[in-house]
This record gives sequence, structure tokens and C-alpha cells, in this order.
Amino acid sequence: MLWSPWSDITETGDTYVTLKRADPLLNYELLLKKAADAYADPRDQKNPYVSPVYGDYTKGFPPTLIQAGTKDIFLSNCVREYRAIDSAGGTAVLDIYEGMPHVFQGVVFGTPEAQQSMVKMKQFLATYLGK
Repeated sequence: MLWSPWSDITETGDTYVTLKRADPLLNYELLLKKAADAYADPRDQKNPYVSPVYGDYTKGFPPTLIQAGTKDIFLSNCVREYRAIDSAGGTAVLDIYEGMPHVFQGVVFGTPEAQQSMVKMKQFLATYLGK
């Protein structure tokens, strides 16, 4: 289960630009760049242990549900993570919600979108972990 994963801390992906002002929670210049540099030296930020989107998923990866909203600055990260898992033959589901911000499931808890995402998570977990 991945909620709006920051799977590439290098500011790679178009939604860092296209959703720069759309995400009400996250701002790359004011918050995320500092956090990324504190987490890892800029020379190491494409290391798969730092930015998993650069990982090798051909050796297998657990079934993964990736949820995000269309106002999430990490939307490109979510798509790229999905593509990395899927193109390596893994099971991945990309579940996107219109107009929702970063980690909307907890930020706008109780909305129809958040409730629907919880139902999807429950179904996904039941499918892959059993009841």
C-alpha cells in the first residue's frame, strides 16, 4: 500500500512543475528540496535505496496498490513507480482520485474519495493477504 509515495526525491517528473502550486500541503522549494538534501546527499539521490523508482523490480516485488490524487505534486512519482513495477512484470495498481491532494486519505478523511480509497485498500489487502 503506497499513499502518494515520494519515490523519487530528485524533482524528476512533470508534476513537480505542473502541480507546483496545486498541492495545498507540499512545496518543493520551501520544504521538499531541504528535506531531500537532509535525507541524502544530492549525488546519492538517484540511489534506489533513496529513490525507489530507480530500483530493479525484475527480481520480484510484492503486489502494490498506489493511491494518489490529481492535485498531488508526487503524481508523477506515483505513475513512474507504477510503471517500474508493472514493466518488470510485477503486480501494481495505480488508483487515482480527481482533485485530491497529497495523502488525501488522511488529510480529507471522511470525503467520498477517501472513503472509496479505503474500500479499495480493503479489497486489495483481502485479495493479496486473505481475509
